[in-house]
Amino acid sequence: MTETVERVLTQAVDCADLSYRFSTHLAVDHVNLSISPGEMYGLLGPNGAGKTTTIRMITTLLTPGTGSVRVYGIDAAAHPMLVRRVIGYVPQLLSADANLTGVENVELFARLFDVPRRERKQRVADALDAMGLSEAASRLAGTYSGGMIRRLELAQSLISAPRLLVLDEPTVGLDPIARGVVWEYIAKLRVEHQMTVLMTTHYMDEADAYCDRVSLMHRGKIRVTGAPADLRAGLGDHATLDDVFRHYTGDTLDKTPEEGDMRDARRARRTARRLG
Repeated sequence: MTETVERVLTQAVDCADLSYRFSTHLAVDHVNLSISPGEMYGLLGPNGAGKTTTIRMITTLLTPGTGSVRVYGIDAAAHPMLVRRVIGYVPQLLSADANLTGVENVELFARLFDVPRRERKQRVADALDAMGLSEAASRLAGTYSGGMIRRLELAQSLISAPRLLVLDEPTVGLDPIARGVVWEYIAKLRVEHQMTVLMTTHYMDEADAYCDRVSLMHRGKIRVTGAPADLRAGLGDHATLDDVFRHYTGDTLDKTPEEGDMRDARRARRTARRLG
C-alpha cells in the first residue's frame, strides 16, 4: 500500500486538488486539505471565500468540478449515499420545522436517515436527551428559544450517529450565553461519541477556543493552516486570531462572491431574526 493511499484511509476528510466553478467564477481553486479522525477543524474566511462551496462538496450536495473528496476513505462523488450515512450536517439556515414538536422533528430525520424502526424510538429519545431537550420534546419547535432550536438541529444531525459532524456557522444570530451553551454541548458530544467536527464560523473567539486546527480561505484558495496558537504566534506575542484573519485575507471583501451568496445572506438574516 502506498503512502498516499494509507494517508487517505486514515483521514476523516481528504480533499485533493478540489475545484468548483460557477459559470466564469472559480469559487474553489485547487484546494487540498485533510482532517484527522477526532479533530475539531475550522474552515475560516470572509464571505465569498469558497467555504460553503467546499462544505457542499464534502457533504455531497455538489459534485466536485475537479479533484476529489474522500470521507473516511469513501469517494464522495462515486458513493454519495455511503458518505451521507457517516455524516451529520447542521446548515447555517434553519432546518427545524416550527410546526412540528421537538420529537417529531427528530423522528423525521430518523426516517430520512433510514434508522431501523426497532431502534428509532430509543435513538430519538437519546438524541433529545443528549441535547437537554427531553422536557421540551412535546412542545412545538416554534416555541423554542434560539439556543434550543440550534440544539434541536444538533439532535437531528446526531440521529444517524455520525462519524463526521459538519457545522456551518452553528451559532449565527445567538446571544453570547446561547452560543456558550451550544458549544458546551458540541464539545461534550465530540468526546462522548469520538466524532470529527468540521465547522465554519465568523466568530474568531470560537475558532480559537475550540478548534485543534484552522484553515484560512480567501478567494477560493487555502492561504494558511495550523493550530490557532501557532498562527497567532507567527504574527507576534500579542496577535489575535482576528489579526491572523486580516493578515491572510488582506482585510478586503471579495467583489465576486460565491454563487448563491446574496440569496444565502438574505436567508441568514431571516435566520438571525428568528433566532434573536
